[in-house]
Amino acid sequence: MKGEDFMQPNNNGITSTINNGIQAGYDGLIVFFGTNDLAATHKFYAEIMGLSLYKDQGICKIYNINGGGKIGFCTHLKVLSETHEPIITLITNDVDTAYVNLTSSGLKCDGPPHINPKFNINSFYSKDPNGYTVEVQQFLDEGGIDI
Repeated sequence: MKGEDFMQPNNNGITSTINNGIQAGYDGLIVFFGTNDLAATHKFYAEIMGLSLYKDQGICKIYNINGGGKIGFCTHLKVLSETHEPIITLITNDVDTAYVNLTSSGLKCDGPPHINPKFNINSFYSKDPNGYTVEVQQFLDEGGIDI
């Protein structure tokens, strides 16, 4: 079958993928990135960023993200951080407190939190040991985000 055979617009005009009318029962999401130094990556994400280790697979470490999802780093994957992409964004309802806590823990940032009116967010940026851009972001829309 062709990919478009699985695409169907919903009532809002947004196209979604279906599988013979049965919803996929996904229970979570893990996004994996490459690393050349698993120990330094672990120190950054566990000790500085405060993420709890979900699973250590030897060549991969997977961390829990509060609010849902997981992020993993593996030594068998290529590090792709030559540009400003990808951006690993961690969401919070209090970016200013996160900035104070993280910088006092030794995180070096590109600058203090700043409001981006285009996206209606408050955020700051850092780099992890792999060169990936890490953004800590707060949505400024009414109610923020449910986390």
